[in-house]
Amino acid sequence: MKLKSIIFIAGAAMFASCSGNQKPVDLTNSSAKANNKYQFGTVAEKALSSSARLPGQLNPFNEVNLFPKVNGFVKNIYVDRGSVVKKGQLLVTLEAPEMESQLQAANSRYMQAQENAQASREKYERLKQAAAEPGSVSPLDLDNAIAKMKADAAMAKSEQSNVASVKTMQGYLNIYAPFDGMIIQRNVSPGALVAPGKSTDQPMLILQDINKLRLEVFIPEDYVDKVDLKKPVSFTFNAMPAQVHTGKISRSANALSSMRSEAIEIDVLNKNGELKPGMYAEVKIPMLSGAKSLLVPNSAVVRSTEREYVVRSNSGKADIVEIKEGLASKDSTEVFGNLKPGDKIVLKASDDIKQGDDIN
Repeated sequence: MKLKSIIFIAGAAMFASCSGNQKPVDLTNSSAKANNKYQFGTVAEKALSSSARLPGQLNPFNEVNLFPKVNGFVKNIYVDRGSVVKKGQLLVTLEAPEMESQLQAANSRYMQAQENAQASREKYERLKQAAAEPGSVSPLDLDNAIAKMKADAAMAKSEQSNVASVKTMQGYLNIYAPFDGMIIQRNVSPGALVAPGKSTDQPMLILQDINKLRLEVFIPEDYVDKVDLKKPVSFTFNAMPAQVHTGKISRSANALSSMRSEAIEIDVLNKNGELKPGMYAEVKIPMLSGAKSLLVPNSAVVRSTEREYVVRSNSGKADIVEIKEGLASKDSTEVFGNLKPGDKIVLKASDDIKQGDDIN
């Protein structure tokens, strides 16, 4: 009995101690506390920056893959990778023994046709002289002689054209440089069999014009109408960040690519050869003055694999507004969508907020 009394007293003491320290749980304001976690910002309208920084890439002003026009074997190669060449310079010679026999056969046929044409002309001249004596030559014989002379002359011209065609084909055995530039790739050696190819085939040589380069920049769709094509452009190359270059926009594509952007090009002179095709640059593109954009805090943009959006407060209810992003700075992002200046939007929003949720 004493043991039971002791256990009962100890249990009562523990219960009294626990009930004295425990505070009641407040469940009445849980939703209000949850909603208080949302912070809000506003959509601002500001003048677009006077310039936009976009990446660019240097491309050769001219580039060509050199293929043979006829089948043949490589006889001599006079250039290699890195060779600087001039327009019209002989680069490669091919040999095709069958072409020599074709030329000889064409010359033989041409000589034979010439002899036939000469004989027909002489026969016609004799008949014509004989026809001066009335009744010595019938008109039919004279007409046949004229027709034969013309036919043989036409055949001679045809064979002459055939000889010229074979000589032209022989000329294709010599590969010349179409413009000044540098050989950047060589894929054949003497003795190799080569044939006319497609753009997907490997060329014999690749020639690039690097005296002048094209700096290619892709302008996003939302900015194509805001670029000032008349103002100078400044740019720096990643490999030479200390050097600032300037130039003018030389041409634009006036069409959007599959990436929804328009290509523009700036011509860059490369007199000392320090610039290389393929180099990347940061280009400062001038914008038209007076152009304005809608800006939202960076934390307000919600990004998912399917879309980008902000959460607008519409009378205390969540309104999901899909957007497209433009230029971004340290604290704000330019957006395009169904928004207007002064709209109240949720900061640090997440995809947990659904359309129509109470966000007061």
